[in-house]
Amino acid sequence: MKTLKIDIVSDVACPWCAIGYARLKQAMDDVKDELTFTLDWHAFELNPDMPLAGEPILEHLSRKYGRSAADMEATQAQMMEIAHSLGLNFSKLQERHARNTFDAHRLLKWAKTEDRQTELKLALFEAYFGRAENVSEQAVLRRCAEAVGLDGDAAQRVLDSDDYAVAVRADEERYQQAGVTAVPAFIVNQRYLIAGAQEPHTLVHTFREIAEDRVEISPV
Repeated sequence: MKTLKIDIVSDVACPWCAIGYARLKQAMDDVKDELTFTLDWHAFELNPDMPLAGEPILEHLSRKYGRSAADMEATQAQMMEIAHSLGLNFSKLQERHARNTFDAHRLLKWAKTEDRQTELKLALFEAYFGRAENVSEQAVLRRCAEAVGLDGDAAQRVLDSDDYAVAVRADEERYQQAGVTAVPAFIVNQRYLIAGAQEPHTLVHTFREIAEDRVEISPV
């Protein structure tokens, strides 16, 4: 059975990244008798210059995209429906604040060394989109780590240090140079880029093409 390596470039603060992973998981389940997968999460910051106080999300998105708050609210509502259909908790999507996620990415790098990276990523999605928690706050990050079985004191030591800061910056630089300008982005076998939160059937088709060496998508 062939194994595909998937590098996922995403941000904790990106709702399409949560949706994209849920669709990816469905696709992987659909081909579990044909293929196996390894996953590795990589950092991308939507708001690298966001102060720790954050900004109300509808106000932030309206200013960022030059659209009315009503337009952004409608777009967010559509995302909530998509998320609900995938079993995701997006109930606080419109009540959250735009946040700085650098420390969250550092903690995710550490979680990889503990084999809990995906679990922590999902816990952070739940905290941010489901409960509108402040994912730039150390107490929230520690609580998410503990919720997936990680040692809280060890997580705190990472947060109190500069550990993994260089690794996060290296991730961001690497994938920017590779042409990743929006997330989610899925790089398969370190060669093929799948951009955006694609539907499961599209992912299944692409996975089979890659496994059978008849790929039509462009390499990274």
